[in-house]
Amino acid sequence: MSALLATEDRSRELRIHGLTADEHRAHLATHADAGFLQHPSWAGVKEGWSSESLGWHDGDGVLSGSALVLYRQFPGTRKYFAYLPEGPVVDWADPGIDRWLRPLLAHLRAAGAFAVRMGPSPAYRRWDTPRLKAATGPGRTIPDVLASEVDPLGAAVADRLRARGWQRCGKDGDDADAQPRYVFRVPLAGRGTEDLWAGLNQEWRRNVRRAGKAGVRVVTGSAAELPEFHRLLRITEERDGFRLGRSLAYYQRQYAVLNAEQPGRMRLCLAVHEGEILAAHTVISTGRRVWYQTGASADHRREVRPSNALQWQLMCDARDGGAQVYDMRGVSSTLDPDDRPFGLLRWKFGTGGHVVETLGEWETSVGGAANNTLYRAFRAYLARR
Repeated sequence: MSALLATEDRSRELRIHGLTADEHRAHLATHADAGFLQHPSWAGVKEGWSSESLGWHDGDGVLSGSALVLYRQFPGTRKYFAYLPEGPVVDWADPGIDRWLRPLLAHLRAAGAFAVRMGPSPAYRRWDTPRLKAATGPGRTIPDVLASEVDPLGAAVADRLRARGWQRCGKDGDDADAQPRYVFRVPLAGRGTEDLWAGLNQEWRRNVRRAGKAGVRVVTGSAAELPEFHRLLRITEERDGFRLGRSLAYYQRQYAVLNAEQPGRMRLCLAVHEGEILAAHTVISTGRRVWYQTGASADHRREVRPSNALQWQLMCDARDGGAQVYDMRGVSSTLDPDDRPFGLLRWKFGTGGHVVETLGEWETSVGGAANNTLYRAFRAYLARR
């Protein structure tokens, strides 16, 4: 290597240092698309995990990337599994990906981690709703359908990670990721109320009108209504055949911690009819994105369509607040109408959005014979669960 190239490489090297919560938040403020799981406050939501904020600095000391790292001790050892949920927040378009990964792995190894899982932010593929609706049928899944768009950056990042020994968690269509791989997003940028309304299908427009005529009101709740939200969530889980396994205390802690970092970051929105809460949804906002996190509704008076009214108002509020994307979070990969999870995807189809496959989550050992052995044991442990 020439002296000139060596100098250029050194000038491009990045170093990792710990960040204070304020420094971390300041960096995220310059990245309006960063997810809420990478904000320092999320560490306060996760019981049983330790955490730290990290920053990548260039040769001039400029902060150019950040990460919230969660650590979970592996049973029976003094070693930790490191997790960067939907992070780190770095320049994934940089072809010199080793500038980011090398210092990260070295830091985690020194911190006592044996392996790391992360969720790169670039999207991978996108499917328009009409294409997926046309492809529904017995045994069909989203990966069976030719994508409407493939993100070249996502494809490049996936190739670069594989070349460096990182493994994508699970296979197409399974649930190996801690965060949803397939999400449903409604674009908001440049759209007025009439555009959003036109994006709803006939059934949704009819249901929103029905809710309005029936007198359903959408209001913002507070921590005081979280017990009622959780009661409705248990009803919804029983009715729809899923189990999140989250306690009332979890949502109370989440509400307190996220709103302490930024007032209004997490909202509890309620659909009220004749003085009774019939539906309650939690919503999280950061930068230019709003996430519909968890929805719950009663079994009775469903004919007044409280959930449709709630979602319509939430989409309008997100757009009015400057959000460019309304993220309805995870959907199953099934396109089989007889599969129970398909009902949720069908419901989201009506909003006029599209399905996005994220890059998913990726894992690797941080290096060293002992860590490699423990990582293999860890993967075997997960496979038996």
